[in-house]
Amino acid sequence: MMSQDASIQLVCLTASSGVPLFTRGASRQLPFSIIGSLNGVHMFGSGQGVVLSSCESKGGGRVVWRVFQDSMMLIAVSTGRSADSSRGERLHLQRLLENIWSCMVMVLGQDELANMRNVERLKKDLRSCFGLIDELLEERRPEFLGNLTHCADCLLPSNPAPLQEALEGFTKAAESEFGCLLIHGRVAAATEMWWRLAPQEIVLLSALIRVLSDSAAVSCDCPVFLPQGSPTVAHRLLRFQLLRGIDVCVLCGPTPSLHDVESSLVGHFWSPLVDTLRDCLAVGERRLPPSVSLRPDVLAFLLINRENHRSVSGVLTPSSIRPKDEPTLPSGPRCWELLKLFYIFCVTRYFKQDGTEAALEDQKEGNTEDFVHGFSHQPLQCYLVTDECKSFALQTPQHQLFLLAPLTAPTFALNSIAKQTLTSITAATGF
Repeated sequence: MMSQDASIQLVCLTASSGVPLFTRGASRQLPFSIIGSLNGVHMFGSGQGVVLSSCESKGGGRVVWRVFQDSMMLIAVSTGRSADSSRGERLHLQRLLENIWSCMVMVLGQDELANMRNVERLKKDLRSCFGLIDELLEERRPEFLGNLTHCADCLLPSNPAPLQEALEGFTKAAESEFGCLLIHGRVAAATEMWWRLAPQEIVLLSALIRVLSDSAAVSCDCPVFLPQGSPTVAHRLLRFQLLRGIDVCVLCGPTPSLHDVESSLVGHFWSPLVDTLRDCLAVGERRLPPSVSLRPDVLAFLLINRENHRSVSGVLTPSSIRPKDEPTLPSGPRCWELLKLFYIFCVTRYFKQDGTEAALEDQKEGNTEDFVHGFSHQPLQCYLVTDECKSFALQTPQHQLFLLAPLTAPTFALNSIAKQTLTSITAATGF
């Protein structure tokens, strides 16, 4: 369960005729004959009144189909052998397809995707989505878990009040109610209306801003559709780089112009806070202010606020204070992978999932451990011991905490470690 070597390839076709629109993912593309077979078997099932959504191969691969708006079919093909569970791999692929469709709607709008007037023109237009699609598909930044959790990846600054005040004033001056400040690609502050966007929209907007930040431009103005809030009417996304690693953005209408905001508003509102912004950059991989003290036996954590669909996560490897005789600890990238896989392990077996197609399907099919069906309550804790680390999950009405600890941590103490971690973060930050 705790390793994953499979690669994923995405295939996009027209739902009615099966014309390939694009493929992304693995360097070695699937042959056209296999793509045709994958489309054909789905069409055959539909003709017989059967919806084919997922299947698993003998070699350990998995295929997931989804048709959107009766117009476009997305197929995710996981090749190679994955040690992740069958239901865990399916959850991962289903959420991936939801995100891919939503990111295409965000860039092109639902009308162009649902009403295909010219397939060749659509193929060209879809190229503008490839940067964001590859960001989601290839998981180039494993430290961001929002694509999987559908919760906004957040960073908790030491002094949020002046940042929030500046953002509110900047957003209002830009004739908007939707504003957001991202530090290291994570939401550090946002207006109330930004938080009212659908959680998936916030996650995808953050991913889009990270892609735009990779370019050399310090500012940009691009049209975006909101997959749930405004799938047919575009808004303007104005993004400005305040410092390297810090971006502020607003969603607005036809006015003001990018030049007006950049020349008259950015400096006015943000220049006085340069030192505060630099201090926020120093938060680093902890994503938490220095006032939060975590135990040295916490390797990594993912804390989800279930009420507002926000999350904060971090990997902590203070090897300098580890005993010399302690077993080798997993690397930082490996901790992120283990954290993701442990989250999948928990939500596909014990913890309730909220608000996704994958969640509804799992609830319909009863995809939980057999013994859970004999109880009327929801499990509140879960732990797992592997040859790399020990993992513990804690669920409350407001939070879910997923935590990794070294093998030297006593198993009986994991519950205490998790509760102390939850209390330390929430008491100091109000998260």
